[in-house]
Amino acid sequence: MGEAMGGLTILFARTARAVCARFARERLLLVLAAAFVILLALRPGEWSNLPALVDWNTIGALAGLMLLSRALEDSGYLERLGRALLSKITGERTLALCLVAFAAVLSAFVTNDVALFIVVPLTVGMRVAADIPLGRLVVFQALAVNAGSAVSPIGNPQNLFLWQVSGMGFLEFTMMMAPLAVALTVLLLIAVPIGFPRRAIAVRPPAGEVRSRPRLLMATLPLYPVFIVLADKGWPVTTALALVALYLCIDRRVVAGTDWFLLAVFVLMFLNLGIVAGFGCVATLFAGVDTWPGGVFGAAALLSQGISNVPATLFLAEFTDDWRALAWGATVGGFGFAVGSLANLIALRLAREPGLWREFHLWSVPALALGTAAALVLIWVF
Repeated sequence: MGEAMGGLTILFARTARAVCARFARERLLLVLAAAFVILLALRPGEWSNLPALVDWNTIGALAGLMLLSRALEDSGYLERLGRALLSKITGERTLALCLVAFAAVLSAFVTNDVALFIVVPLTVGMRVAADIPLGRLVVFQALAVNAGSAVSPIGNPQNLFLWQVSGMGFLEFTMMMAPLAVALTVLLLIAVPIGFPRRAIAVRPPAGEVRSRPRLLMATLPLYPVFIVLADKGWPVTTALALVALYLCIDRRVVAGTDWFLLAVFVLMFLNLGIVAGFGCVATLFAGVDTWPGGVFGAAALLSQGISNVPATLFLAEFTDDWRALAWGATVGGFGFAVGSLANLIALRLAREPGLWREFHLWSVPALALGTAAALVLIWVF
């Protein structure tokens, strides 16, 4: 009995040390946690309202998609698909153009987050098969889904929200967003030759047989549409918990390999933003946003750099009905800092590439400047 208790104590201690070591490497999580403590100290009566500040449906949807994409990656078939694609596409620039265009188009139909959960694991699988610039490809894919998803009312969460509250028809909203979405996508495609040379891709022979798990694949593929439908019906949390239970039975490594720290980042973002929105001076400050220099467009683009474009849209919609300026500003605001769009954070975490944050900003900050300029020109033209 004593030996068993001693073994459990050692296991617990090792697990705790591993979690603390991982937590120490999560800089964004540490910053958000520190901000949370400070904000709670400023508003000590907020404790009882904390659970209501979190959009648990968003957290559940993210958790479910993370589990599914991890299972798909662990099945080994993404590497197989990557090798098949690399046998057809032999140039680095051509590969980048195909992946960027695919991500942009896909995001208009299945939302930007879901598109990333498909294209980024596929790209990671290609990295196993060949020497490709994984980090830069993922950066361009993140920018591509921000641009491509803008054209559709269902392409991203802020568009879906604005489409509902504006009362516009589907086609009317699409026509409103099309000029900006097309311009941003074209600018990104023009940038591809700058970031990717005409270099041939050398495909490595597999080190032994490519391990695949057909049972895991066959269990996961049907779950994608099922999860999306159930999440859309309002049951993402329940469905995500069911997925956890299912994968604990099928393959526990899927659950263990899922990036649960990313969920903690999103929860803290919701908490911090909800507490800040409760300060009366904040609402007073934004009451005249229509008359600010740059107007609603500038406010949305700028605010997105600090709190992300979806919360910025939800917040500013309380103070304006200039839906085009708000939608365009939130779209452009998805570029710039990584926090500008939740899709950026998802892409960076899925890639699991050291030093990727620096490379992301080397491309995304200029994209913010060019996107802002393009939007201002289009506003003047139209």
